[in-house]
Amino acid sequence: MRAERRLLFGMYLDAMRMEDVVERCQTALVTRSRVLLGVLNAAKVVKMRKDPLLRNSLIECDVLLADGQSIVWASRILRRPLPERVAGIDIFERLLQLAHNTGRSVYLLGARPEVLRQLEQQLRERFPGLRIAGSHHGYFDSSDSERVAADIRKSGADMLFLGMTSPKKEIFLGTFGASLEVPVLHGVGGSFDIMAGITARAPVAWQQSGMEWAFRLLQEPRRLWWRYLATNSAFIALTVRELIHPAQAFKPARTGGAFRAIHNH
Repeated sequence: MRAERRLLFGMYLDAMRMEDVVERCQTALVTRSRVLLGVLNAAKVVKMRKDPLLRNSLIECDVLLADGQSIVWASRILRRPLPERVAGIDIFERLLQLAHNTGRSVYLLGARPEVLRQLEQQLRERFPGLRIAGSHHGYFDSSDSERVAADIRKSGADMLFLGMTSPKKEIFLGTFGASLEVPVLHGVGGSFDIMAGITARAPVAWQQSGMEWAFRLLQEPRRLWWRYLATNSAFIALTVRELIHPAQAFKPARTGGAFRAIHNH
C-alpha cells in the first residue's frame, strides 16, 4: 500500500516515517523491484525552479522525502503536514544496518578515491562482515560512465549509494538507473565525507532544532554565508507564495532526447 503523498512546492512528497522507508526498502529487496529514494531540502526547492535536470530527477524518484526540517515546518504551515524529517544520511545509516543484519550487499559510488577508501574502512569497522559488492570514486569522466554502470550491474549489489554531486548523479541515474538491476538506489550527497570522518555533522540538538545549516555555516563561514542567506530568504518567499497560491505539480517531459521538466500552470 502506497503512503499518503503531499503536494508541496510542485513536488509530491511521501508522508513517511523512517520505519516506513526501511520497510519499503525491505519489500524491494525481497521482490527485486526498484525503489529509487530521493530527498528534498530548502536548497533543492529553490534550485529546482531553474534546474530542469534536478527537477526531473526528483519527479522520477519512487519515494521522495523531507530531508530538511524546514520542509517539515513548511508542510505544517501549509496544512499539508509531513510526519517527520527523514534525512538522507540517516536513511544511509539505517540501510547499511539493514544490509549488515540481513547479509545484503552494497555498492558505493562517489567521493574522491582517498575518501572512498577511508569510508570503506570505517564501514568495515562499524559493520563487521558488511558485504561491499564494489565501489568506485565519483571523479570519473563521462566517457567512463558506461563502464562504471557495467561494474555495478556485474556486482549484483542489493543497494547502491551515490555520494556524487548534482547534476552528475542525476545524469548517471537518468541514463543507467533502469539497467543497473539494483533494487534500492539512494543518492546520499555529502554523506560519504561525514561517514568517512572527513566532515563533522551537527550535534543532534542542532539537527532537531532545524539548525544543521547554521552548524555548517560556522564551519565554513566565508564560503557559505551568502549561499545560505540567499537560499533561506528565497525559501521563505516561496513558502509565503505557496500559502497564497499553491503550485500545481511539475510534470516531466522529454524533448530532443533529453529530459526536462515543465511546470503545469
